[in-house]
Amino acid sequence: MKKFNHAIRWGIIGCGAVTEVKSGPGFQKARDSKLVAVMRRTGELAADYALRHKVPKWYDKVDDLINDDEVDAVYIATPPVFHKEHTIKVAKAKKPVFVEKPMSLNHDDCQEMISVCRENRVPLFVAFYRRALKRFIKIKNIINKGLLGDIRFVSVIFCRPPLKEDYEPVKHHWWRIDPEISGGGYFIDMASHMIDLLYYFLGDIVHVSGQAANQSGLYEAEDMVSCHFLFKNGIHGTGCWSFAAGRDIDRTEIIGSKGKITYQTFGVGSIEFEVKGRTEKFFVDYPEHIQQPVIQTIVDELLGLGKCPSTGQSAARTNWFIDQIIKSNS
Repeated sequence: MKKFNHAIRWGIIGCGAVTEVKSGPGFQKARDSKLVAVMRRTGELAADYALRHKVPKWYDKVDDLINDDEVDAVYIATPPVFHKEHTIKVAKAKKPVFVEKPMSLNHDDCQEMISVCRENRVPLFVAFYRRALKRFIKIKNIINKGLLGDIRFVSVIFCRPPLKEDYEPVKHHWWRIDPEISGGGYFIDMASHMIDLLYYFLGDIVHVSGQAANQSGLYEAEDMVSCHFLFKNGIHGTGCWSFAAGRDIDRTEIIGSKGKITYQTFGVGSIEFEVKGRTEKFFVDYPEHIQQPVIQTIVDELLGLGKCPSTGQSAARTNWFIDQIIKSNS
């Protein structure tokens, strides 16, 4: 991999909503990092983004941004259906790739993306940014220190009522619930974060089986998923996700021989650590630009100063997990 000796100059393909606060400003605020170009198919929107975020250049064609000699690395923030195509183009231009999650539509696509990046000797990073947040690093440290004892099992429950957009006619549905564009529905979009954290905390998963269904009939994609899974180290797990429930629940419990830890993946509630009959609660805030910490790890790796915790290899495992459920129910 090429090591850079100057601030990393970033380009963004797809400067949509996710780049407004979550990611875009992070490229400008990370150390030794600059955002120098953005691209969107609608040129007026690209120009508007560049003006508001003080980005020097904008494009309305993917190839123009990729081939800009002043762009060192590219962040792909398009919908999943385009991730493989754009990753391959960036890799063949010999530039490092940072792609949004989920990594692609399925595990086979992920493997092709990894292969092309390897052949072109460029790194592939994926935006499972929770791996770099203090909130989840603290949980990992508690587990790694053995404070929970030997981990026995994990339980994931996530549910919420339908969004108002879900009641719109099919032709007005947004891309996140269009399987042709996203690969599925909200499960793939949101549960991928939760699944990736389990890999991060507990290691490889070797078996997954489950059911996916549409219970509400509001759209084509699944809105209910339940599963059980087994880690290589013998830890058992269960998960249940509903996007048409009557209330909000975001709870993951990791239970060991000495205690347990409970946390929210998306909420700002406390982390609860229970051991020997005592409960401690920790509050760890999120940064203003939630992707900035993982962006910093990528910049550091490109400069030879560190390692990013979220790579193509680690992210592809999440697509494999999802495929075991979605493909078996298709």
